[in-house]
Amino acid sequence: MTGQIRVGIGGWTYEPWRESFYPPKHPKAKELEYASAHVTAIEINGTFYSRQKPATWADWARRVPDDFVFAIKASRFVVMRRKLGEGAEGIANFLDQGLVELGPKLGPILWQFAATKQFDAEDIAAFLDLLPDAVGGLPLRHALEPRHESFRDPRFVDLCRQRGAAIVIADDEKHPQIADLTADFVYARLQRQREEEPTGYSAPEIEGWAEKAKAWAAGDAPAGLEYAGAPADGKTASRDAFLFMINGAKVRAPQAAMALIDRV
Repeated sequence: MTGQIRVGIGGWTYEPWRESFYPPKHPKAKELEYASAHVTAIEINGTFYSRQKPATWADWARRVPDDFVFAIKASRFVVMRRKLGEGAEGIANFLDQGLVELGPKLGPILWQFAATKQFDAEDIAAFLDLLPDAVGGLPLRHALEPRHESFRDPRFVDLCRQRGAAIVIADDEKHPQIADLTADFVYARLQRQREEEPTGYSAPEIEGWAEKAKAWAAGDAPAGLEYAGAPADGKTASRDAFLFMINGAKVRAPQAAMALIDRV
């Protein structure tokens, strides 16, 4: 058995997409419906900046296909703290804004740390202890995205593995890639799209990511990535894989995602 592979983009409202992705004169109010029919997941980034009403979450869930999921970027008021392990109140406030209205369409929660945040084993352990397994009876999956080189540390890998939290696998020029598999799912953010490439990534690059996605879904740790510790613990036979075309030449993100979907 293999896990499910989902490929998506960041958000669905981006003005250049009105010329490169959405059909001519497509109504803005229907962009979510169109986007969710062409990719299999969307990472919502607006939740990093502000809360949403329960009715908004319910509306988003209603407008996408039954097998679609949203990944949610966690609040800046949690992840920008100097001491992450002291953010219990912020975490509770973030989770208590109506996420349960998404039901089974709730995908992983992305906790993206500040680029200046350095690895502190005690603080990260305390932070992981604050992340609940469920909210309102709905299971939660947590993905941590460190953006400082100090996190390239086997101790960080061990902490995430002990608690079943995924480490975001970044394809990015600025931030460290830590591809160790630490959860029952994989979360990758691919950020090297180029505008001169019609599909953001070249065909061989798309094929390479497709092969990696298939390996993750089969429970394997593929070659060609950077690992900080033991690539995998060998206990998981399969994993769901979430891959997002995000940043880089954002105008090409939908084409990149659709090209990858065609290959997996």
